[in-house]
Amino acid sequence: MAGSSPVSGAVVQLYAAGNSGYGSAGTALLTGSVTTDSSGGFTVPSGYTCAGASTQVYLVARGGNPGLSGSVNNSSLAMMAALGSCGSITSGTTVVVNEVTTVASVAALAAFYSSGGNIGSSATNALGLVNAFGTANQLANMTTGASPGPSLPAGLSIPSAKINSLADILYGCTGTSGGAHCDAVITEGTIPGGSAPGNTLDAIYNMLRNPSINVPPIQLVVGPPPFTPTTATPDWTLAVTWSGGGMNLATALALDSSGNAWVASYFNALTELPALGTSGAVQQIAAASSALNESYGLTVDGSNNIWVANEQTSSSINSGSGSVVKFSNTGQVLSGASGYSAGGVYYPQGLAADTTGNVWVVDYGDSLVTLLGSNGTPVNGNTGWGTGQLALPVAVAVDASHNAWVANQSTNTITKISPDGSSATAISCCDGASGVAVDQSGNVWVANFFGSSISEVSNAGTVLLTGQTGGGVNHPEGIAIDGAGTVWVGNLHGQTLSEFSGSKSAAPGTPLSPASGLGTDAQLATPFALAIDQSGNVWVSNSSNGINTVTTFVGLATPVKTPLLGPAQLP
Repeated sequence: MAGSSPVSGAVVQLYAAGNSGYGSAGTALLTGSVTTDSSGGFTVPSGYTCAGASTQVYLVARGGNPGLSGSVNNSSLAMMAALGSCGSITSGTTVVVNEVTTVASVAALAAFYSSGGNIGSSATNALGLVNAFGTANQLANMTTGASPGPSLPAGLSIPSAKINSLADILYGCTGTSGGAHCDAVITEGTIPGGSAPGNTLDAIYNMLRNPSINVPPIQLVVGPPPFTPTTATPDWTLAVTWSGGGMNLATALALDSSGNAWVASYFNALTELPALGTSGAVQQIAAASSALNESYGLTVDGSNNIWVANEQTSSSINSGSGSVVKFSNTGQVLSGASGYSAGGVYYPQGLAADTTGNVWVVDYGDSLVTLLGSNGTPVNGNTGWGTGQLALPVAVAVDASHNAWVANQSTNTITKISPDGSSATAISCCDGASGVAVDQSGNVWVANFFGSSISEVSNAGTVLLTGQTGGGVNHPEGIAIDGAGTVWVGNLHGQTLSEFSGSKSAAPGTPLSPASGLGTDAQLATPFALAIDQSGNVWVSNSSNGINTVTTFVGLATPVKTPLLGPAQLP
């Protein structure tokens, strides 16, 4: 369908997603062509074979006549419907392929997409691909061709009006015979300096992966839009919103190996959000949570245990000077009723787990760090590390050599601490460092809260970039690196997301987001922490009191292996 008009003469193919790399070619499952009739109808014949029941499959329709008189073939028309597991398809399965299913499918699968409608993943990221197909079916109902999808988890809100708006823009081409109308849509989907996309699938992909390009000043649809309700489109990002689960001023968040998001709240709560694209439930982890209080830090270790830092505790626990509580992935408390407080834990804030099972703790109260073993026993004994080299530390990241990099909020430095604590070196680079992340090259990226900028430091301590502004960066707090090395920043005061080129680009630190930032319509509210999942979704916690939500930008980044144990890695 093009809007409400049937597309006749379109060629339809069923594909199995590729598994030889990101964007690898899908495998055509039908040996003969299937062409739509005058009502837009088509039947996929029996006899096709998938490699397995869990193989992810999708439909692509190309060309055809969108209900116009005469002999018309709109060669720019290309639309998609992400179906999901091959084993879930039966002889009674009904599918609608239209602009809404196209927007939903390409958005969710953007990290796995390549030109011409190919969908593929690496053989080591099957879960990310499955979850992305599931996400497409949450954004749109592939049976009815409308948004949202069926059976959404309670607490998940889908931006259907924006999906409709993007679908209406596509209809400016798909609902015509081509020519000038399609030219306008193709222009919207052309990256400056790049080649024009050849069809509507590639056009919408370019828009979604480059969300600040060519945002239309006018509606491209001639006449009433076929999909309503609609909304203004300040950029091409699609963001879903999570609520519930006891979130109460959400702060830190991290992802486990299944893609579930674990969220700490300042006010006594730990919440589990299901991986986007799955049917799990939003739930509060209710277990000895009296030990949770003023939580600013959270990490997930290699065994999928969740560690939460509590800046202050009740006076009966560690004299009120804070603790670290460890939970199993099912919510069981593993650290006792009082949590871990040995090793100099003192008003702890940021946490970071490494591949050895150790967890680094930054102690805001005495400007030191604690290193806890997997059982909570301090590796550093009873004395914190980093004397004289830290100043009100708030965040920590670990590099591939197990060095800790600590953000010092009250000075212009970050500090590198060796795995055994024998050396601690402060590096002047920054302005109120509040977030820190390590990329694939070992370079360290810093969110400068007071400077409203970012910095980059080499692993050897050489300052590579100082005070890079632009891209909407405004008192940033959270910072994350995706699987391609791109830098993502959450703007605590700007209520937006910023994107910067990474260290492997020709010009590291170049702003890729507009001056206003991304997601001005995403309902961000004091964004605090960032995390990127195996499907390329960007998760952001909203720490504004009374908002109690987490926002997920769909398919915006390159996938990251989770849990994050050191530098970001492509799954």
